[in-house]
Amino acid sequence: MVLSAFLFLALAIGAVWLRPLPTGPRPLPVWPLLLLMALAWGLAGGVLAPAAIAALALLATLAWGCAAAPRAWQRLVCGLLAGVLALALAMHKLPGFHNPLLIDRVLLSAGAAPFSLYANFDKGAVGLILLALLCRRVSSWAELAAVLRRTAPVLALTLLATLGFAVAAGVVGVDLKWPPQAPVFIAVNLLFTVVAEEAFFRGLLQDRLAAALARWRWGAGLAVIVSALLFGAAHLGGGLLYGILATIAGFGYACAYQRTRRIEAAILVHIALNAVHFIAFTYPARLSGV
Repeated sequence: MVLSAFLFLALAIGAVWLRPLPTGPRPLPVWPLLLLMALAWGLAGGVLAPAAIAALALLATLAWGCAAAPRAWQRLVCGLLAGVLALALAMHKLPGFHNPLLIDRVLLSAGAAPFSLYANFDKGAVGLILLALLCRRVSSWAELAAVLRRTAPVLALTLLATLGFAVAAGVVGVDLKWPPQAPVFIAVNLLFTVVAEEAFFRGLLQDRLAAALARWRWGAGLAVIVSALLFGAAHLGGGLLYGILATIAGFGYACAYQRTRRIEAAILVHIALNAVHFIAFTYPARLSGV
């Protein structure tokens, strides 16, 4: 039952890119149906309590209001409340979620801190809701190809800058590996961490701020800076150096989004950096590095 809950949540995230079902004058998106299945299995398997369902329903309502409310002040209020609620859910501050531990204090690199990994239903569901209701997405394979071409140089520069600084600062060293936990890490990190963080910091925060500042020539640049700085601040719990590294990476994610105006670009740069870090460098970090 627990596995089914996360499987349906993962399918719901992927279904955001599917065409709606042709159900008459108002086509029905596929992702809400899969999300309902994930919630049902989550309740049956003990991953979720009723309070969790209520919090996610409220987030979906606020996100819808942020996108579709008829008046600007209503969209602003809904957006602010959605942002606060999404952040609280993603930081595991609300009750009703019982996220399973997948990897328990495994030593992946010599001299590194032990690594643990949870499957976070709350953060994954936040990512799904924000992705589906608030994020600009590609709508064709041709558009995706164009986005990938425009993202490639930003991806290369982000990897070089972030990992180069991490090595220079002694946070990580080169450590090529493919541990048995790698597939689980990459899949869980993409679906239940990266999508949520990019949907929040880029799809909600950066995009709305850029729109609010559109009358000024420097508005989009300021939105990039604010998005990156807040992303770094959100990671200061890992220490000052970790916050600086997250800020550098955040600039890459924000630039990728600004360059393409599609959430896929930021997601790609983010998961690529995390995967290269996991596979080719000390993970998560040297014990004395942060």
